[in-house]
Amino acid sequence: MRFTLFPVTLFLVAGLAACSFGTLVGHIDPYRIDIRQGNHVDKVMLARLQPGMTREQVRFVLGSPLVADVFRTDRWDYVYRFKPGKGEARQYVISIFFSEDRLDHIEGELPDDGEAEEEARSRVIEVPARIKN
Repeated sequence: MRFTLFPVTLFLVAGLAACSFGTLVGHIDPYRIDIRQGNHVDKVMLARLQPGMTREQVRFVLGSPLVADVFRTDRWDYVYRFKPGKGEARQYVISIFFSEDRLDHIEGELPDDGEAEEEARSRVIEVPARIKN
């Protein structure tokens, strides 16, 4: 009995060895989650900012900055990075500049409307209503 299983086992091992590892891995596509890091700043939040606002007012509207440099106290950077499960990572930086502890101007880039809708859509979680017994 042992000798009859040996050729079958040898045939199966040789067949598996003939397949390359890359070919097998190329067909496996695991699920990858979307990763969001940093401060998400949108157009609505920026529209609330007015020149001359204090640092506390800006912090109330946008939240604490991700980067507050000790050597450049007149600038706050809000960095947001979005890495979809499939695709390239995108990074956006909004810089808030102060003059005499008052909001002076804003520089940076926001995601276009299509990307913002895609990200917002992926954040919505629908919970079904409970059925009463």
